[in-house]
Amino acid sequence: MNPATQTTPDTDEAPASQAGKPAATSGLEAAPAPAAAVDLSLPELYIHRELSQLQFNIRVLEQAVDESKPLLERLKFLLIFSSNMDEFFEIRVAGLKQQIAFDHELIGADGISPKRALAEISELAHKVIERQYRILTEQIMPALAERKIRIVRRASWTNKQKLWVRRFFRQEVAPLVTPIGLDPTHPFPRLVNKSLNFIVELEGVDAFGRDSGLAIVPAPRILPRIIKLPDEVNVDGDNFILLSSIIHAHAEELFPGMKVLGCYQFRLTRNADLSIDADEVDDLARALRGELSSRRFGDAVRLEVADNCPRPLTDYLLKQFALGPDELYEVNGPVNLARLFSIAALPEFARLQYPTFVPSLPKVLRAGADIFQAIAAHDILLLHPYESFTPVVDLLRQAAKDPLVLTIKQTLYRSGATSEIVDALVEAARAGKEVTAVVELRARFDEESNLSLASRLQTAGAIVIYGVVGVKTHAKMMLVQRRENGQLVRYAHLGTGNYHTGNARLYTDYSLLTSDEALCEDVHRLFSELTGMGKVLRMKRLLRAPFTLKKTLLDLISAETGRAAAGAPAQIVIKVNAITDPKVIRALYRASIAGVKVDLIVRGMCCLRPGVPGISQNIRVRSIVGRFLEHSRAYWFHNAGEPLLYLASADLMERNLDRRVETGFPIEGKKLQQRVKKELDMYMADNANAWILQADGSYVHATASQPPRDVQMQLLEKLSAAPAQPS
Repeated sequence: MNPATQTTPDTDEAPASQAGKPAATSGLEAAPAPAAAVDLSLPELYIHRELSQLQFNIRVLEQAVDESKPLLERLKFLLIFSSNMDEFFEIRVAGLKQQIAFDHELIGADGISPKRALAEISELAHKVIERQYRILTEQIMPALAERKIRIVRRASWTNKQKLWVRRFFRQEVAPLVTPIGLDPTHPFPRLVNKSLNFIVELEGVDAFGRDSGLAIVPAPRILPRIIKLPDEVNVDGDNFILLSSIIHAHAEELFPGMKVLGCYQFRLTRNADLSIDADEVDDLARALRGELSSRRFGDAVRLEVADNCPRPLTDYLLKQFALGPDELYEVNGPVNLARLFSIAALPEFARLQYPTFVPSLPKVLRAGADIFQAIAAHDILLLHPYESFTPVVDLLRQAAKDPLVLTIKQTLYRSGATSEIVDALVEAARAGKEVTAVVELRARFDEESNLSLASRLQTAGAIVIYGVVGVKTHAKMMLVQRRENGQLVRYAHLGTGNYHTGNARLYTDYSLLTSDEALCEDVHRLFSELTGMGKVLRMKRLLRAPFTLKKTLLDLISAETGRAAAGAPAQIVIKVNAITDPKVIRALYRASIAGVKVDLIVRGMCCLRPGVPGISQNIRVRSIVGRFLEHSRAYWFHNAGEPLLYLASADLMERNLDRRVETGFPIEGKKLQQRVKKELDMYMADNANAWILQADGSYVHATASQPPRDVQMQLLEKLSAAPAQPS
């Protein structure tokens, strides 16, 4: 949530021929200064993390104008941008505001104060949100109308539609609406985070002689925000209307005898981060349940209103929520855009969506093969969603039924309370297996689901552990112990993604299924650290945060740096979701100065500046934004021609490396290593989905050359069981 804490100066000596120091102002255009010490703590060498996150959201929005994508997928990207921005304000902006309010401003390596960051965020966010609505009204909606899919505005309703809407309002909406007149006995209501509301300007005196002139109408949360008109009132195609339009059109019926002078929709975004001091609570689950209800009523951080709302009313709302003019967003359209997902995902419009595909299964697991025998024969590496997540679920299912299986241990970060994974664990516990689940209750926005699944597992007889106080358990691992021929044999799954079958169709992630004795022993030891108490256990193969992962990665970067300085070939390829850790960034800068070729594939936040002369001229950074959410993490090192490769649950962020339980697991054997390296090379060659980070923090879309190379489409064609076909 917060920028990196203030770092101490870090001055590093570089070889005289390669050293360079940026100028004191921007520092990005300066020529290398021979034989000068390189101060890698200079603020201009770092990009502010929240501003970098905002840049990622902008890259998502850009997909909405890409006419090579199916129309409803373009709409989805626009709505994903809207959801991303909601979370950005709820967490990132709220965190900055909280630092200022508590007079506890943390200055990161970039040197930008929270106040300055908020000002820059506000300026850019206003521009891109305005652009979002222009894309919706000027491009997406007209294109949908051409395909006979319309959201019909009130001014365009036919007489038949008006009559249908009136009946719908009176029968389905009005009975559920609670209009709130504002007066001394009816103060301004406490509104739920991101709920749809209306401020209504009234004229007249009511039955009790009240004439305050203002009322608030919260839209019932139980009602759908978009309604499909029945066939009998449709006009040439599929017609939809917004709940906001229905309420707006019949506002006067909510205030009998009063005159409605104006009705304007608005939405308030609140701080949605949970603040629980784990050291101060006896029962984390109970404390979390109590805190979840307060998330809906956190401090205000943003006000969205219809752009035709009169200034006195917007000023009134800002005053009620203690917000300033910079926190007001006037929009030309619905304030709750994410609700349009209900149109974008309709199966009857499949022709306007991405073609379907069938994830593949490894040959060794086809035709009902025994999964334990298959894993015992050799490691199985899967890349989701191109390759099926089913083997991971099947490992649990078979383990639940297998009389030879004695114990199952698993971490759960985001899985869903009713998922196939949890079903299998429940079945195993009921069958008498020793089931241990390490459930991370503090997985942001999944807390309620995780509380529910923890309760299900406990009811079934599983042992449920909530991880370690003050350290989130973000590692993705499963361990099955089986008695074979009188011996205990272990099978493990390690992954870069969550145990969520839905996400496995949308996110790119690696899964490793293994029976390697040393690696399985390491997994067993890590579970022992999580569930028991004791000193740090020694591991042979597995890296884990917060103990060995960061140190080992820094050592591996340093080793490549030393080889490059000695004139030997050196290369680093890293694929992650974010790079924000200043220590890691400085290590990569040192590697670049020494001559190491560094390729970074970073989907989201990247605080490193590539291409700075004398500092990072050997570093390239690209972000891939496409059909699937890039989520896998891979760390590849040339290692003098004997490559080292780790897949991991961790990004290069301080929270991951210093304050979470994470795993980094080795991929060994030339065949599997070469496979992953080829896939990383495909990402580096993408010219369809790639955005290249510039030294000034902006991103430029990769130049599309011939032939076009779309890494996600290439992987679909290469790995999936059947080519993508229209639905």
